[in-house]
Amino acid sequence: MQLILKWKVHIIVITIIGGIAGAIFSGSFFITPLFKSEAVLYPANIMPYSDESETEQMLQIMQSGDIRDAVIDKFDLPKHYEISPDYKYFLTVLHNEYNDHISISKTQYESVRVTVKDKDPQVACDIANEIVALYDKKLKTLQKSKFKEVVDNYVKVITKKEVFLDSLNVRMELLATNYGLVNYQSQSREITRAVLENNRAAKALQKNMEQKSGEFLMLKNLIERESANLSSIRRDYDLAFIQYNREYTYSNVVSTPFAADKKVYPVRWVIVLLSMIAALFFSLIIIGIIESTRRANARA
Repeated sequence: MQLILKWKVHIIVITIIGGIAGAIFSGSFFITPLFKSEAVLYPANIMPYSDESETEQMLQIMQSGDIRDAVIDKFDLPKHYEISPDYKYFLTVLHNEYNDHISISKTQYESVRVTVKDKDPQVACDIANEIVALYDKKLKTLQKSKFKEVVDNYVKVITKKEVFLDSLNVRMELLATNYGLVNYQSQSREITRAVLENNRAAKALQKNMEQKSGEFLMLKNLIERESANLSSIRRDYDLAFIQYNREYTYSNVVSTPFAADKKVYPVRWVIVLLSMIAALFFSLIIIGIIESTRRANARA
């Protein structure tokens, strides 16, 4: 305290100079101001994979390299961040700049926050909107690809079932044409009555029925069963095709990004305060060294 009181004028002057220096060097001439644009959204119309939640899936897709590279290309970020393509570590620096300016994180409410900081407030807003749009586009592509596989498999199964049913129907037509077998139950009653009346045609039909009735009944049951299976598969195909052909969005935006009119970086008062504290701290150290040196010389 004695030292502080003794050197109070110097300490005050140095602290004030530190504050002035902090105010000067935190200006836009030395530090590029950044503006923030933010979007908050929830996932919608998606199905999670394995143990991954819908929010985690959204986070993974938004942080994917495809979306990052698409944003870099659309906004020509190497030029925007003033990074030369000829630089040895071009990609490393570019990706670091991207991560420094663009943050995608999960909130405590299971939503996803997209935060973009940029020297141009409109560019920050446009990038945030573009990431949301690219997420919808990417997920739509993934969903369509997934359901296209399902639809294609159903088409193969339906085609195979139809070919099999056609072969069964062709065989039934042959039995009807060559052996006169059309309806087993009604024909059995009619044949029995006609045989009792000693009808030769009925006897011939009875002989055909005795030879082919087993095959006829088997074909009839197969056709009924396969027709029912085919109808069920076609219903499933229709549902899969609806999923494939749907046009949905995959996010609910609860906070829309906008071009900010106030910078978020740097916070000048914080820099000024820290500069004054640093100046005060170092001035005390220097004063302590000076006083210690004087005392040592005095003793010598």
